[in-house]
Parts: sequence; C-alpha cells; structure tokens
Amino acid sequence: MTQVYSSEANENQFFREMTLRICGSLEIEKALWHCFLYVRNIMPADELILTVYDPEAGVLEVVATADSNGGSASSDKITMPSSVRSHLEEPLKFPRVRMSENAYKDEIFAVVAERYKWVDSSIIVGRLIVENKFVGSLIVRARGIGRYSDDNASLWGLVNEPAAVALANSRRYLELMNLKELLADDSKYFQNELRRGFSEEIVGAEFGLQGVMEQILKVSPLSSPVLLFGETGTGKELVANAIHSFSPRHNGPLIKLNCGAIPETLIDSELFGHEKGAFTGAVAQQRGRFERAHGGTIFLDEVSELPLNAQVRLLRVLQEKEIERVGGRQHIKVDVRVVSATNKDLKKLVAEKAFRDDLFYRLCVFPIHIPPLRERKIDIPALVEFFLRKKAKEIGLHFIPKLLPGTIEALLEYDWPGNVRELSNAIERAIIIQGGKPLSSEDIIGIPAQLGDKTRHESAQENLTLRDMEADHIRSVMKKAGGRVEGEQGAAALLGMNPGTLRHRMRKLKIPFGRTAKKEYGS
Repeated sequence: MTQVYSSEANENQFFREMTLRICGSLEIEKALWHCFLYVRNIMPADELILTVYDPEAGVLEVVATADSNGGSASSDKITMPSSVRSHLEEPLKFPRVRMSENAYKDEIFAVVAERYKWVDSSIIVGRLIVENKFVGSLIVRARGIGRYSDDNASLWGLVNEPAAVALANSRRYLELMNLKELLADDSKYFQNELRRGFSEEIVGAEFGLQGVMEQILKVSPLSSPVLLFGETGTGKELVANAIHSFSPRHNGPLIKLNCGAIPETLIDSELFGHEKGAFTGAVAQQRGRFERAHGGTIFLDEVSELPLNAQVRLLRVLQEKEIERVGGRQHIKVDVRVVSATNKDLKKLVAEKAFRDDLFYRLCVFPIHIPPLRERKIDIPALVEFFLRKKAKEIGLHFIPKLLPGTIEALLEYDWPGNVRELSNAIERAIIIQGGKPLSSEDIIGIPAQLGDKTRHESAQENLTLRDMEADHIRSVMKKAGGRVEGEQGAAALLGMNPGTLRHRMRKLKIPFGRTAKKEYGS
C-alpha cells in the first residue's frame, strides 16, 4: 500500500509543529519521537536520528533515535575519517541541508550508513549550528533510493535552529542530572567512610607519637606529597586522616585506596576511572579515586604494591595534575594532595628496580616515620583504655571491663609484633570471650602476669583509670632509671620522650621527681 503524504503542510505550519515537538521535552529521545509521529505524515520517514559532534576527537555521537517503535537515547560514538572531518566543518561541503539519494554512497555520511546498515536508504541531513560552530545533525531516513524531493529538503532545513536549541538544552539538562548523580554518589561514599570511623583520635600524640604529631602539624598546611613509613598496624591511616583534617583541604574529600588489594588488571580503572564500554563489564562510566579526591586528599596505602605500569601513570598524574579515564581521550584536570604509605623499604625496592626512582622522589617529598608500638610503650596504657571503651561500646556492653592485677605490666613487657592493630584485636577478642568479666594478660595475649606485687596493686587495679595506668608505668620506669629523668639511661630516654614533656606529665599526675624524690625510686 502506497503511503499518502499531506500536501497541506506549508513552511510556517511545518516550522511551528516541529518546533513545538522538538522543544517540547528535555528528554531528547521523547521529543524526537513526537517529531517522528508528525514528520512521517509529511514526507517519507522510517527513522529520525540526532547526533552531536566533538571536533577535538573527530567523533560523531548518536544521542537519540526515533522510529515507529518509539524514541530511545543512545551514546554510540562513530570516529569519522580525517577526510570526512574537514567536510563536516566546511559549509561549502556540508551546507545547511544535505540530501542524499543513497546514504551508502554519500561522501560524508557513508560511514554512519555502514555502521547502521542503511542499505538502499535515502537521507536528508540538517546541519545544526550554535554560535557559528557545527555541533551536530538532525537526520531523517527513508528506506529506498531517491525517496526525497527538493521540497522535502527545503522543509527539513527549517528545523535546524530549533533542533540546535533543543540539542543544547538537552545536553545541559543531562549534565545537570549527571552532576546530581555524582553528588549523590559522593555523599554515599563519604557516609560509608564516616561509618568506618573516618577520623579516630590519635592516642599517644603527647607521648610516643609526639614527634610524629609535630611533623603532621608542619606539613598539613601545605600541599606537598607525604610518604608514611611504618610497620603493619602502626596507624598510618590515622596519620593520613590527621594530615587531611589539619589541612586547608579538610572540607574536601579524603579518598583511600589500598593498592595491594586491587588486582593489577583493575588498578588503572580504580585510580583513574573508566568510560562506558572500555572493557568487558564496564556497563557505565565510572570516576576513579583521583577524580573523587578533587579538591581534597588521596591516601594510597601499600603504594609499594603498585605494578610498574601503574607507577608510570601515577607519575604522570603527579607531574601533569591531570588524568585520563581508561577508554577515554579527555584529559581531566585534578587538584589532589597525595599521601602514600608503605611498610616496606622503598629505597631497597628502587635499588632492585621494583619501584621507580622518579616516582619515589615525587612521593617522598616529606617522609614521616611512624614508630612501632614496642618503641613507644609509654602509649600502651592509654591505648588499652581507649580500646576497652571503644570495643565495649561496639560489642554492646554498658560498662567498661576492668583489668586484673598485673595485666598492664605484662602488656608492657610484650613486644607487639602486630603493633596497635594487634592490641586492638586482642582486646576485642578478650572482651568477647570473657563477656565483660575482668581481663587478665592471659586473656589478651595468652601470657600470664607476674604478680609478685599483687597485694600492693590489687586495690588500685580494681578501679583502673587512664591516669592510674600512666602513673604506674611512669613510676615503674623511673624506678628502673634510678629516679633520673635525663641521660641515656634516664626515664625519658627509656620512654622515648622529651625530658621536658615527661616532667610536664609527671607534674600533672603528681609524680615526684628530682633530688628530693630519689629515695622513692631506690636511689
């Protein structure tokens, strides 16, 4: 049956009806379908296609199509041959309206026809212009050779301006929707970080970690890269949190990545993001950690585990301050402060060619060494008190478990190869097993306490407080040092503290020191 087209559509009516439809919805696929339902009664039409052009990439992207089944959004990108790109941007080659009797043989749009298998199809292409620049095209296609007339082409050219406006408005709308989704995604991400204990207090800032805190306060106001050295479990993540919290970037994001926990095949995608279709399973565009960290800080834990090819790309980001998503061509500027951490000897890895020396020097602008717990045992009483409170609350106890006599002394004698993390886990395990009963050192580390002074300490230990634990430990060390604060064998040296800091703390705890107190310590 032969299609009968309306002969009553004059130019003004066609322009009015098409403008109402193309500008009638911010969802461009819906607007295009409304146009199709009208156009198919005016001229041959089996499909309408709307494209947007990226001149830098030389890519024509199909953003929407419409046919008898409805309208649909698209993001299909077609890389145009270099010979065609100049034609697209040249009005003499690609005028206001271009009509082709056979799309497969069209000088410009043959590549599109081949992609979509437009066998034996006629097309009319409207050139869309915004601010004197070619931004895309509106195409009507009909099956069959030579289906269109000059009158059809003349009518189609009337739609160029409203179609260009509709395309620009739709793109802005999509950008706003994408931004809204990104903000919602960031909010969800940051809430998850907060639930994980995003900023826990640093226990020991006044004692064993005093030097570390001084370095944190020096470097935090700057944007210099920081490299944290320390054994596993020493609290490198907490130090990274503190650097961010004390920095001018504290209102920005703090994004974390354990480089050793990501498979080598996915590390680029995690760091720099990927475009839709960049690899199998990439069903949507995804921003990487560096994009998420824009305006804030990124913490790269176990940075020594990065494969060499990823090290090259990380170095480029540090140098150029920009990233490129996997499968993408766009260079995206990022303003990010990098804090990295390792429990390995990076200098040794550099010598072994397992870590790039240029990346090492980029990351190690300001190194901070975090001492193991065995080198700052002065902090153990405070840490024990902190974890007793924290773990009891997490487990759901309405009280803080007590410590049995001699427990602190035994914990101070233990070397803690797993550092603070081991102490935290040991206390949590002991609380769970004992169900809130008083804890012994055997419950915590499997080593019974030496209770020679049990009767003398029992009363105080029953109501143990943080001040009690600190005071007992300092008195014990002062006794070992013969009452001396300073010197190689003095209490300050044994505790790894500044003598002035120790005296200040002893005054607060009302612990005597000096010549008049030497008898108290057996000197």
